[in-house]
Amino acid sequence: MKASDFDYHLPEEQIAYHPQDQRQNSRLLLLNKNSGEISHKNFYELPNFLKSGDLLVLNNTKVIPARLYGKRESGKEIEILLVNKLNEKVWECLVKNPKNNDELKFDHGLRGTLSKNESNVWFIEFEKNVDEYIEKYGKMPLPPYINREAQESDKISYQTVYADKKGAIAAPTAGLHFTRELLNQIKSNGVEIEYVTLHVGIGTFKPVKVENIEDHKMHAEYREIPIATATAINRAKAEGRRVIAVGTTVVRTLESSVTEDGEVIPQIGQTDLFIVPGFEFKVVDALITNFHLPRSTLLMLVSAFSKYEYIFKAYDDAREMGYRFLSYGDAMFIN
Repeated sequence: MKASDFDYHLPEEQIAYHPQDQRQNSRLLLLNKNSGEISHKNFYELPNFLKSGDLLVLNNTKVIPARLYGKRESGKEIEILLVNKLNEKVWECLVKNPKNNDELKFDHGLRGTLSKNESNVWFIEFEKNVDEYIEKYGKMPLPPYINREAQESDKISYQTVYADKKGAIAAPTAGLHFTRELLNQIKSNGVEIEYVTLHVGIGTFKPVKVENIEDHKMHAEYREIPIATATAINRAKAEGRRVIAVGTTVVRTLESSVTEDGEVIPQIGQTDLFIVPGFEFKVVDALITNFHLPRSTLLMLVSAFSKYEYIFKAYDDAREMGYRFLSYGDAMFIN
């Protein structure tokens, strides 16, 4: 298939630039992946569509406020997005109009120097460990399509309530709809909950630029599947219970760590799994996800999980009914 097969018109007014006042008040589109049947609900009604014995798998990554603003010697401001920590002082970064060996000054006395390697990957070396500085002064790295400055409130709203392990530069947005109360209700209904970690990385910000999607290369991201999670999933599959992924990051984590026989293996390491229509899912039975950008790898994954035409019919319905799209937008449950 081609990237143009995953294009659609997204009206700017349907991009969610701000979160809902209450997380659970997002809308929820239900899609039967086998029949294509669609219905429209609210996210707080999700427990009604889960069954006792279901296993819900969440991504507990935590977004770091990785966007910093420094100044060149000329006084011109420059924006830095920290994407991968190499050691206490050095980070891989994204930077606009960089210059090799450029020295940058940041507020509160911090300094750093830009450099690049032979692959044109850029790095910044700070004078000291900047972990505390980032937490105190960094801005949340909202996606480029949220065309506004990050606010202090985004440090709460652009983070799941169960975020635990620091390392992501984008939120696993399907999880943003859950509150602690909703999770407790789901548990009390007999649904099992387990966690994996995938640190959402630079790939989230990279569009598919090639027309033949098979030529696209996914950026590798760190993922971890604990022994307890793998055990719970394998037990659920053996007993015929549903494994429900909250977000595409969970799908990629689980489907990249499974044997030919369908057994999930505990993992710590990288994954660059790229899921497109025709992919054979061995683990995930149902998926909670947001509405994604045109031509994105996320939309390609979702289109692989059901019939391509069912997904695009659901997107058409969502646009007609005024759903809010992208990271701070509404959700769909494909089951």
